[in-house]
Amino acid sequence: MRRDSPPKSRRISTGGKDQTRLRIERMEAEREERRRLMQERKEDRAKEEKRLIAEGNPGDVDFTGLVQKWRDNHSNDPRPYESKKEKPRICICVRKRPVSDKERKRKDHDAVTCLHPVVWVHSAKVKVDGITKYLDHSSFGFDFGFDETSTTEDVYRHSTMHLVEFLCGGTGGRATVFAYGQTGSGKTHTMGGIHSMVADDIFLLMSKEHGPKVNEGGCTLHDTIVTMSYFEIYGGRVQDLMNKRSRLKVLEDGNGEVVVSGLKEFEASNPAHLLSLIEIANKKRTTHATEANDTSSRSHAICQIVLRDKETSKLRGKLSLVDLAGSERGSDTKSHNRQRRTESSEINTSLLALKECIRALDSGRGTSKHVPYRASKLTLILKDCFTSNLARTAMIATVSPGASSADHTINTLRYADRIKENKVEETPIRKGRPTGGKITIKNEMKECSLSPPVKEVDDLDILHNSLKGQNSEEGMLYTSNDERNAKELAQFHRTVQSLFEEEENLLNFHMSVIQENAELLTEEGKLLQGVQCDGVIDYDIDTYASRLGTILDRKTYLIAMLKEKLGSFRAQLQQEEELSKKVSGY
Repeated sequence: MRRDSPPKSRRISTGGKDQTRLRIERMEAEREERRRLMQERKEDRAKEEKRLIAEGNPGDVDFTGLVQKWRDNHSNDPRPYESKKEKPRICICVRKRPVSDKERKRKDHDAVTCLHPVVWVHSAKVKVDGITKYLDHSSFGFDFGFDETSTTEDVYRHSTMHLVEFLCGGTGGRATVFAYGQTGSGKTHTMGGIHSMVADDIFLLMSKEHGPKVNEGGCTLHDTIVTMSYFEIYGGRVQDLMNKRSRLKVLEDGNGEVVVSGLKEFEASNPAHLLSLIEIANKKRTTHATEANDTSSRSHAICQIVLRDKETSKLRGKLSLVDLAGSERGSDTKSHNRQRRTESSEINTSLLALKECIRALDSGRGTSKHVPYRASKLTLILKDCFTSNLARTAMIATVSPGASSADHTINTLRYADRIKENKVEETPIRKGRPTGGKITIKNEMKECSLSPPVKEVDDLDILHNSLKGQNSEEGMLYTSNDERNAKELAQFHRTVQSLFEEEENLLNFHMSVIQENAELLTEEGKLLQGVQCDGVIDYDIDTYASRLGTILDRKTYLIAMLKEKLGSFRAQLQQEEELSKKVSGY
């Protein structure tokens, strides 16, 4: 009888257990290896983080590593700094400041690379899986790009020095230097250093020792005086920082010459004297706290250095050093109150107007085509810097290196990049505007209005039309390309401009009412004294009653007019409130 063989399943089961045990052991070994590698990566990451903190560049180790890897691959890209033989009418340069202590505390890594003449922004991104990190690189090319190792002297040498030489040439040239950028990006620091070097070089070029060598045929200390004035534009108002912040008026004569009435000029005898005057004015500049900076410059500060002939007082040259207000998006000003909101609108409008005026200058449009300098007081005051054939301009755009400021940095670079574009659209002239014929204009001073006549080209329309087709973040003005939002934003800017004018008119009229009431009160006292004073026997009560009635009628009229202006101003406030809610999406 044949014996049955053992069940096959038993042999398979035994072998299966051995294979299962081996697989389990292999999985445990792989798990341990992964844990070991993970622990090593954590230790390496901790060491790298400590190293980065010690080097002053804390932040996300992964993103920092990606940025460093990109820089290693592009280490040969920067070009040497070379001054051009033929100086352009406009020079655009960018300066990156070092990482600040505030950025280090919040572990904000360096996300900007300057490889002259190109500036790169490395925006930190995460893929849709929520894990994989990568960088989005944006690049912009300019005349000069300065990294965090560059000094203010480097910036001055390539952006401003040739303008000082142009100024001292004595040909009546208008040179302008703008410092532009996000609040806290180093504008005021850079402009402060430029102030000092300009003061030294002006007197150096006009001195006997160096003048004949460098400035042949130009201004000298023997035949030229140096004067300076310093004022700011804040909230639509022009204030003299050298004269107790007194308010100034912007006037225009029949020939189109714009004058800041009441502005005091101070003569400087040497570089130290000139610099001391500038420092006195700088301390009086208006600053306020915003979401982005505790001491944000909320005004455009304009330092004008003028060279005049000693005998005739004829203008031989003018240099305007403009430290622009900190540029911010609406999300960074957050409408804490109406004052912050309206000043932000005024800043954005003036920056946009400035961009269009400089673009017109660079494209050769300044002498033959319409330049929208009337869209803001900043560009109106600097009109001759845009329309003169002898105008030269430099803009220094300052950027913050932190990754959290990448959007601001891209906006700043995009703004500067748009200025350098030469493609400026022709401005259509509306029907009905005078195009010929003899026009007689009285040569008298008149106060400038930012609202041009109906027959004139509307400069504010030009500014908003210039944004069509551009990136939605351009100029920190538009939040979408929607036509309705664009119209509401344009209306909001018009309302803010009108609000500033209404405020100025109300304050001036209120002051005049107070002064006239004081005079009427004095007259009332005399009138009453003529009736009730001791020793007065013979008096005309009819004259008293008639004159008192006239005084009361005048007071009633003044109060009614003041109430009317107040009502109009309140209506403007209400309109601004409603439009601001629409624009900000509240």
